[in-house]
Amino acid sequence: MDCLSIMATIVRSQIQVVGPSQAVTVMVGDDIILPCHLKPASDASGMTFEWARPDLKPRFVHVWHEGQDLHVNQHSSFKGRTSVDITELKHGDISLKLSKVQHSDRGIYRCYFPDLDKEITVQLVVGSVSQAVVKLAGIDQSISGVVLQCESAGWYPEPELLWLDGEGNLLSAGPTETLRGPDDLYTASSRVTVEKRHSNNITCRVQQRNTNQSRETHIHVPGKKSFDLGFVKVAIKTHMGF
Repeated sequence: MDCLSIMATIVRSQIQVVGPSQAVTVMVGDDIILPCHLKPASDASGMTFEWARPDLKPRFVHVWHEGQDLHVNQHSSFKGRTSVDITELKHGDISLKLSKVQHSDRGIYRCYFPDLDKEITVQLVVGSVSQAVVKLAGIDQSISGVVLQCESAGWYPEPELLWLDGEGNLLSAGPTETLRGPDDLYTASSRVTVEKRHSNNITCRVQQRNTNQSRETHIHVPGKKSFDLGFVKVAIKTHMGF
């Protein structure tokens, strides 16, 4: 082995592949960047690297080989949705852009350099949200109150459901029932009994802290003596975060 080859081997052995220290979160339908960098920054445009999902067959999400994208054996679900920035490759940034994210995109991604035999993994969490729907479930004559039910379907990851009064205080409610459907999306539902001794502004909030998403539905229960269900008015207000 000549001196140049030895030096090149030494330099390559010092290169590290660096990724994020925590999971990357994105909402369904959005675009996302999966970070991966060479440290120290090195020109990766002439190298070979792969982004892969080890749980898939074929595993290849995006492959770069000797200056160009290599689409052979790319998993069909990613066709037309992945890219790397050629300009940034020259500075050691091999981050992957994933467009129009789907539920099925969630998982562990591997950024791997065969020539360096080095890799990092990136966990992608794909969130999904849905509006909370409140309806009258019945009347509790014993306390002159109404029973409200809140339900929200189509969430991922699993959400939590809270009932709040007009001042934002937590209300004591029945246990939240959470079901996971065959599509892996969650449906959360809960009931609360509200006394009609005075006007009540009640909020059902469904939230997912990992994705910083919440949806709220506000309902007004007027302080009337009658139990006519028509007295109850529902107003929907959507919040994108906490």
